[in-house]
Amino acid sequence: MQREAQLTNAALMARRRAAVPRGVGQAHEIFASRAGNAELWDVEGRRYIDFAGGIAVLNTGHCHPGVVAAVREQLDRYTHTCFQVVAYEPYVELAERLNALAPGAFDKKTLFLTTGAEAVENAVKIARAYTRRGGVIAFTGGYHGRTLMTLGLTGKVAPYKSGFGPFPGEVFHALFPNTLHGVSVDDALASVETLLKNDIEADRVAAFIVEPVQGEGGFYVAPPEFIAGLKALADRHGILLIADEVQTGAGRTGTWFASEQWPVAPDLIATAKSLAGGFPISGVVGRADVMDAPGPGGLGGTYAGSPIGCAAALAVLKAFEDEKLLQRSQAMGEALKAGLRRLAARVPAIVDVRGLGAMVAIELGRGGDVSRPDAELTRRVVAEAARRGLILLSCGSYGNVIRILVPLTAPDTLLAEGLQILEDSFAAVAR
Repeated sequence: MQREAQLTNAALMARRRAAVPRGVGQAHEIFASRAGNAELWDVEGRRYIDFAGGIAVLNTGHCHPGVVAAVREQLDRYTHTCFQVVAYEPYVELAERLNALAPGAFDKKTLFLTTGAEAVENAVKIARAYTRRGGVIAFTGGYHGRTLMTLGLTGKVAPYKSGFGPFPGEVFHALFPNTLHGVSVDDALASVETLLKNDIEADRVAAFIVEPVQGEGGFYVAPPEFIAGLKALADRHGILLIADEVQTGAGRTGTWFASEQWPVAPDLIATAKSLAGGFPISGVVGRADVMDAPGPGGLGGTYAGSPIGCAAALAVLKAFEDEKLLQRSQAMGEALKAGLRRLAARVPAIVDVRGLGAMVAIELGRGGDVSRPDAELTRRVVAEAARRGLILLSCGSYGNVIRILVPLTAPDTLLAEGLQILEDSFAAVAR
């Protein structure tokens, strides 16, 4: 490896283009050298405030000392046995902890895997095994992963699904409620009923799968009355409700699981991302009777529930308790929304400020028109912010939403600095 002092972002981008497929996107032409909490430095020594958090993976920040110490201790014990061959206690302890945290007045069990897409796929597998049905109903704008099954569930074509079909059958999409764009809760529930009349009979549907807050889809929050209506439909027809909490879980929305804020409990929850503070692990948490539907050998994976990931996740849970990060998520969310609303009052292009807990976003429309998404302005603001030292990400079906996923451990001074850079970036590109 070349010495880091000799590296530049431009030189590394040239090497990357020659060595890595173009299908692996990159939001910013920046290469990290080191990082801590909510800041990172590139190979040229430039400092950035991180409002992306590795796409919601770093709720406890870069290199949290407790997480790093737990991983180092685990490395000295053993790094891999495959849980299905020789088990280990951290897996069991982590399952016990998540079973206790998940909503619902019923017994629960937890399966661990490696990626968010794996968690979603296994939630579907478990639902199918329990119901003996094949159909799954997902929602427009939803994002569930990059495998063929999870792409089938995803409700956005470009860039995720383009050129990769055909996708698994028996997957259908209903409308996600979005009052900002004219889709009411009644419209969304009616679209589910329409699918059950026109496309697949209810007794062939295994599950509904929904994000409590749409991630890639634009940070639209699922209204509580929509979830209540969906669960009523599910219960009427013997259908399970799956909460895809890959992005919303691990405290991002002010509760450990966003579905704790629902009026009803989901049957299954898929979780990943910030669960282990930057180390790969994912899980499915759910009703014990449902989780037990697959037979022995039907679930698992070679790296599933890695001991390194389990140790990191237990340290993340400890950090949440010691540092009161759920309360911090709620307070941070209010501070971010207040700051963004002040900005929106001065920037007509910002047509909406929204979020749940510290999962916050702004939506941009040309001339302040919500019906005219402004992806170009979004792109220019994100690029200008990076030039000024702030890492942001865009999202949304039309690429006109700027999302904020800053680590919950970030101090208020850093939040204020980041919001000021965002304001300066709008001022610079709007000229």
